[in-house]
Amino acid sequence: MREMLTGGPLDVLTGDYLAELTMLILARDRLKDPSLGYARTFLRQLEECLGLALERGVRIVVNAGGLNPARLADAVRELARSQGLDAAVGHVEGDDLLPRRAELGLPEGLLAANAYLGAFGVAECLRAGADVVVTGRVTDAALVAGPAIARFGWGPRDLDALAGAVVAGHVLECGAQATGGNYAFFREHDVTRPGFPLAELHPDGSSVITKHPGTGGAVTVGTVTAQLLYETGGPRYPGPDVTARLDTVRLAEEGPDRVRIDGVRGEAPPATLKAGLNRLGGHRNEVVFVLTGLDIEAKAALVRRQFEEALAPGRRPAGLHWTLARTDHADAPTEEAASALLRLTARDRDPDRVGRELGRVAVELGLAGYPGFHLTAPPGPGAPYGVFEAAYIDAEAVGHTAVLPDGRRVDIPPAPVTSPEPEPGPEPGPGPEPPRVAETPAEQTPAEQTPADDEAPADDEAPVPGPTRRAPLGLVAGARSGDKGGDANLGVWARDEPGRRWLARTLTTELLRELLPEVAELPITRHLLPNLRAVNFTITGLLGEGVAARHRFDPQAKALGEWLRSRHLDIPEALL
Repeated sequence: MREMLTGGPLDVLTGDYLAELTMLILARDRLKDPSLGYARTFLRQLEECLGLALERGVRIVVNAGGLNPARLADAVRELARSQGLDAAVGHVEGDDLLPRRAELGLPEGLLAANAYLGAFGVAECLRAGADVVVTGRVTDAALVAGPAIARFGWGPRDLDALAGAVVAGHVLECGAQATGGNYAFFREHDVTRPGFPLAELHPDGSSVITKHPGTGGAVTVGTVTAQLLYETGGPRYPGPDVTARLDTVRLAEEGPDRVRIDGVRGEAPPATLKAGLNRLGGHRNEVVFVLTGLDIEAKAALVRRQFEEALAPGRRPAGLHWTLARTDHADAPTEEAASALLRLTARDRDPDRVGRELGRVAVELGLAGYPGFHLTAPPGPGAPYGVFEAAYIDAEAVGHTAVLPDGRRVDIPPAPVTSPEPEPGPEPGPGPEPPRVAETPAEQTPAEQTPADDEAPADDEAPVPGPTRRAPLGLVAGARSGDKGGDANLGVWARDEPGRRWLARTLTTELLRELLPEVAELPITRHLLPNLRAVNFTITGLLGEGVAARHRFDPQAKALGEWLRSRHLDIPEALL
């Protein structure tokens, strides 16, 4: 926070503190103490920086309110008074659906249920003079779109401008991921300590992504493309205020560490709001066996057979999942390099079945198992895990209230015009224009030419001429991946136009199943985004019940893209 406040000119400082897993953590905090449920990290940062922000006239907009934005707003006021500061604080509420669970038809047993609100509540607080605005669960991009609405006077029918701000907000929401963090081609830049991105927003919704001078990392078309593909799906990116058309995004280098985003078109938002539902799924534990030297597969089969037979009748966990990671090397110079890891993950609603029972069996096998038997750590008592689900609630049924610095409460109405809910599955291609309500210049793209799943446009049908060579995909393509509940998103982009044509023609869902066998049996949706030179996949169910349940080795699919980039296929030498 201090770096952003002191590194250069700034009008608004935003902070995104919430993720699906964070909401579960905050819900457990609130169970212990009803006055909690917000991100206390923000208060610690503000202790050092509130005076500096007020002195420089920088307004602060954060979603750190989590499940208790009103209490965080009070805590900010208390902090300001303790430092002798006069800070006007507003907050946004209405996202908490738990008190209305039965009325809204939500399931029982929820720890948290929160609708993703839009940006107009944030804007209302800023227009009323707030120095600090705290929210609960709003969309990540609302933290950026809200200040833009307040500055430029946009209304809910300014769909193109709103869509441009949403795209800029999506680029900023994960901080240094837009300046070289988690970037496929990280060796091309010094990313030891990347700076944080900022957006210069314009009245038409266009923006320039940049960073403070002298900070590390880089802002390039590549780093911005990677973040645009992160945790998105098809060309339509729906939100509570607007549906942004990602296939209309245009990126251009405007200078060192400056990338312009323009051309973004917006459509009316859907009539429903996404809601995140968090509940406890049970308890989980894991045991990691170390298998060293020869006969790795046979040792793994032996311990699995022994372990499952030793579980007491009626005490077997409901879910047992075994994974063998062949990290061993032949004729290895160190013992660790000669070893593989066999991971057993257990889940059950009864904590004893995944704690005491697993510990008992592991200890009793210690002197009766495979040669070289040992564990990375003794089994602990197990821990509760959460489950995230998404639901969709009629926007008219969800309250959205801006609480202004003077205490007045302003109800924010839902979007005046909405579009029909898109059908799940691949993007359907050209169709009737949904209600737009905003005028767009005639020269802006007929971007409805969106190919259906696995269809490449006509100019992609011809293969790149010349010989091919077996090589890793990552030599010619970048990737960025992540999670959306139990689904994984995997975006892959080419670095030039010939690479785009080859990628669009080659990287089909069938080839993806071959390259990533773990996804072979799962539903996969593929979308082409020609303006970003990208192919974007949604892999349904790869992450089971979400990150808190830790269904797989990489529970948020963060490295799924890097696994794909390491896979070998026949690549035209002209691209290498």
